[in-house]
Amino acid sequence: MNLLKASDQNLIRQYLEGNEVAFEMLLKRHQAKVFSYILYTVKDEDIANDIFQDTFIKVVRTLKRGKYNEEGKFLPWVNRIAHNLVIDHFRRLKKMPTTSGGDDFDIFEVIPSHDDNVADDIVRSQMLKDVKALVKHLPEDQKEVLMMRMYFDMSFKEIADRTGVSINTALGRMRYALINLRKLIKENNIILTN
Repeated sequence: MNLLKASDQNLIRQYLEGNEVAFEMLLKRHQAKVFSYILYTVKDEDIANDIFQDTFIKVVRTLKRGKYNEEGKFLPWVNRIAHNLVIDHFRRLKKMPTTSGGDDFDIFEVIPSHDDNVADDIVRSQMLKDVKALVKHLPEDQKEVLMMRMYFDMSFKEIADRTGVSINTALGRMRYALINLRKLIKENNIILTN
């Protein structure tokens, strides 16, 4: 069988049967896309190399344990692993807000402030605190899209590619995140203008 023309699923099956060359083909087929995303996100080649390596170590371990079952969706699955490792990296560095639980979720602090007095700073700080508290109530998939769009300034196509969903799904999640935030703001009688 010609490995160059084999499907990802076929290469995975052959790799699990002991054909190491099959995995090399799989890696060569997808490494440029996965590495480009990681490098684009972390903007440091050494860190990108580390995360890329960790991604494929995780891929190999998952395959060998027989836990991979995303038939026909190998690249989106690998991209999700890379994406999660990138988020973990930024969380460790405290450069990126968390999306689950903790009080460090400050996604709206990326919006520049042109306030020029202490009173305005206090009002803005309270607004951010209020919105931050509300964002925690959004479903995880909506928080993720909101973070990628606001913090990374990623296009919806990039978001769709990285999360393994269609562009329409990514757009829908952002739309629902904003709708849900507006509802929460209204329900909690929060005023966001100063």
